[in-house]
Amino acid sequence: MQYKDQIDFVRQHIKKNKMRVFMTVLAATMGTAFLIVLASVGFGLHETLRDEMLSNRLVTEIQVYEGETSGAPSDKVEQFTQLAHVKTVLNQQRLGTEQMTKMGSFGGYHELVVSNFAEEAKVGFELEEGRLPEKWNEVVVGSHFGQSLYEDVEVADGEEIPTYKGKLIGEQFSYAIENADGEFAEEELTFTIVGVGKNPTKEWEYDQRVFADDSVIPELEKIYTSNTGQTDTVNLFYNNVLVYADKLENVSQVSTTIRDEGFYVYSISDELDQMDVFFLALKAGLIFVGTIAILIASIGIFNTMTMAVTERTREIGVMKAIGANPKLIQRLFIMESAWIGVLGTVIAIILSYGISMIANYLLPIIVMSALGEEDLEGLNVTFSVIPWQLILIASAISIGVAVLSGWRPARKATKIDVINALRQEL
Repeated sequence: MQYKDQIDFVRQHIKKNKMRVFMTVLAATMGTAFLIVLASVGFGLHETLRDEMLSNRLVTEIQVYEGETSGAPSDKVEQFTQLAHVKTVLNQQRLGTEQMTKMGSFGGYHELVVSNFAEEAKVGFELEEGRLPEKWNEVVVGSHFGQSLYEDVEVADGEEIPTYKGKLIGEQFSYAIENADGEFAEEELTFTIVGVGKNPTKEWEYDQRVFADDSVIPELEKIYTSNTGQTDTVNLFYNNVLVYADKLENVSQVSTTIRDEGFYVYSISDELDQMDVFFLALKAGLIFVGTIAILIASIGIFNTMTMAVTERTREIGVMKAIGANPKLIQRLFIMESAWIGVLGTVIAIILSYGISMIANYLLPIIVMSALGEEDLEGLNVTFSVIPWQLILIASAISIGVAVLSGWRPARKATKIDVINALRQEL
């Protein structure tokens, strides 16, 4: 029997039992679609949290802290720079004292962050407008700097204090630090704003910091010593050492090297690795639960194929009488069960993508209406993602189970006695 004749043989039986085959395909479709949609929730939550982490912080950044025997990280900046796969090292310094800023009639309290902007440029310090500082008295301000400058005016009870709403680029403001008496020193520095930092990725984040180049340190030390009576400026700054790897793939290697030197380190890679392991287990569990639904659907395929063998006993007997190979007869019934599995899988894939798109559209609306828009403001959640790997896994499971379900009835068909089969009534 040629392959085309085998296909015709299978097609004729399917047409003869349309309703039974339809219900069997429907069961296979529902089982496979359940597996895909259920597992897609795990993939969706994984992608949402991963994107949230990657967009919230620099992925190649490694924070270095002093260990029990390592010494201060700020003393090892040059050593860190020489490590393999290190792009640059930043020593961001913050003042350990109160600070005050004034711009005309507006004032506020803003933290000054001192860094080497030649190195900051290498890791892509992002600006909304303007440029990076080139002199000691030039600064970049956070995107909410103006909103945190309040006008020095009296307002009635219940009214909001006016904030600065004018342009920032090119404007100057005075900067003062606290002296030994707990008051702000009369000696001030005047800074010129040359850039405004990019808005934080998340709407609830608030950035009112002031960023200056480390060339301003001598000026700050001069004010500190003259107003506090101290000659040692070791307590003026506290350091935050950041090491940047050249690629995300090398973050783990660089972190391990620094950790071996006795330092404590933290990087986004550590969280990603732990999260990936958790979601791998979660997705495997969801696929296992979905596979149970396919196994239940396989009972229908088994019953359908068993009925097919019973109804076509005489036909099988005729085929064996004219010399049909038992393997051919087995292959015909396995082809039929495989066809049910393939058709059910194809329909399930199309249905699953439709359910996924509807879920991603409707569920955020339902959740936001239940919890309130303010609670989820700026949060972009993807509830369902169907990657091609999930399609391959689901297809392999569905079609494999369908073929296995038809194997036993197909095997039974090869053992039918020819004489008894020909005696059977049509």
